[in-house]
Amino acid sequence: MNERWYKQAVIYCLDVETFQDSDGDGVGDFAGLTSRLDYLARLGVTCLWLNPIHPGPNRDDGYDVADFYTVDPRLGTLGDFAEFVHQAANRGLRVIIDLVVNHTSDQHPWFQSARSDPASRFRDWYVWSKEEPSDRRQGMVFPGEQDETWTWDEEAGAWYYHRFYNFQPDLNMANPDVRAEVRKIMAFWLQLGVSGFRMDAAPFVIELTRANEPDARREYPYLNEFRELLSWRRGDAILLAEANVGRDELLEYFGSGDRLPMMFNFVLNQRQFLALARSDATPLVSALEAAPTIPDSCQWATFLRNHDEVDLGQLSERERADCFAAFGPEKNMQLYGRGIRRRLAPMLGNDRRRLEMAYSLQFTLPGTPVLRYGEEIGMGDDLSLKERDAIRTPMQWTGETNAGFSTAAAKALCRPIIRGGDFGHETVNVQAQRRDPSSLLHWVERMLHTLQECPEFGVGRCQSVDTGDPAVLALHYEAPGGVMLALHNLSDRRRTVELGRQPGTEGEPLEMFADQAYEPVGSELKGVKLAGYGYRWIRLRETLGR
Repeated sequence: MNERWYKQAVIYCLDVETFQDSDGDGVGDFAGLTSRLDYLARLGVTCLWLNPIHPGPNRDDGYDVADFYTVDPRLGTLGDFAEFVHQAANRGLRVIIDLVVNHTSDQHPWFQSARSDPASRFRDWYVWSKEEPSDRRQGMVFPGEQDETWTWDEEAGAWYYHRFYNFQPDLNMANPDVRAEVRKIMAFWLQLGVSGFRMDAAPFVIELTRANEPDARREYPYLNEFRELLSWRRGDAILLAEANVGRDELLEYFGSGDRLPMMFNFVLNQRQFLALARSDATPLVSALEAAPTIPDSCQWATFLRNHDEVDLGQLSERERADCFAAFGPEKNMQLYGRGIRRRLAPMLGNDRRRLEMAYSLQFTLPGTPVLRYGEEIGMGDDLSLKERDAIRTPMQWTGETNAGFSTAAAKALCRPIIRGGDFGHETVNVQAQRRDPSSLLHWVERMLHTLQECPEFGVGRCQSVDTGDPAVLALHYEAPGGVMLALHNLSDRRRTVELGRQPGTEGEPLEMFADQAYEPVGSELKGVKLAGYGYRWIRLRETLGR
């Protein structure tokens, strides 16, 4: 059993609803997803992360869950899910699912019971206040889209708390029965074969909020309970947490390696966008140097685009303004006053050189890379859709009707297909790129397969190398299997840098991956050239029999 498989994984994030429809009802399903497993295996990803799959009113893209123990009937049955997991395993693909336990739908039987009877055993499963809270906007997540976080419920005769929308009441994690139920939910899906969970809104899962108490406290030891359950039920299962918190708090989530094994690196993500906006590697270097040292068993997850907005909340106003100007200059491209609701290809002007460099950069930063569905073909966004739905359009498989996603009538689709223009399915689709050996899809495949030969990026000790040029980032990785050097030019002009002989170098350096054919570099790494938006992965040493 490979207990640290997640350190050398490539995670592919998708929504079953928008990936592939098998029965013509306009909604993607597990049978459709199963039919596309060969495509995903060929791509080179190793783990599939599914956005919420549970039933509910679907007012928040599945994050309003009404039953944690089954799948949304629109997506299929539990039998379809089990078959999908089995077929994925046959192709060497692991599966993790969203664990959305900060809140439920207001239609969940637990909340319906809690609101209808003060004596219900579920009453204390939620956060209530008899008195009107002094701050009804306490801890609001979606400014501009949310009016309050405390809502009066006439039937209950009390106010209930909701970090997110008012149809998503928060669970009371201070209640031991609630935490026991969460462990039971996790055990159920582990028994069905998943390799772990992406924990939605991790800080709020462990947060204890009460009315008229301005400072909610976080009970980090709750995370130990969930990690222990994973260890007992399936030793190699993971929890990948969404926790966009400050540097001083990050280590609390990892603990001593006994809490969360993986966390998204939001700090690095925001600094990467700032570096791309300014064509300057300095923000990345400073972020890497300031990053806390995490336990050996733990791992960061890197990403460029996920299923939400590009959250720039930890940048200064000036830094955020630079990112807005570069990637989301129009008001309808921005969201919540802090983020950008676009896919990467439109953000980078559909510049192939810049797209390649950005993904090469992400995949060689410390951690496990996460790729959003459709990014491998450079899909665009639909800004006419509300909020984050702009980047949640159906996968574009072909240039035919409905992009090969569904045979349903256009009006029956779960979301509109992107049509026309530079990013319409007629132009951007898997079928066309499969036929073109120079396509972005083929390039992503080559990159992912090369990445498997370079495990140092996932497990090695990373140090930045002074290049003498702020536009060029050089990262040195040393691991038991060898030594790698990753170089990236964030500017559109040619650069030449002097690096000098690097620690661990043995023999002549070997070019593993690059944007073009370069002259070989000697072991002294003198006069190393990079084209505009160029990148080079150079092996300095390989340990045979690793």
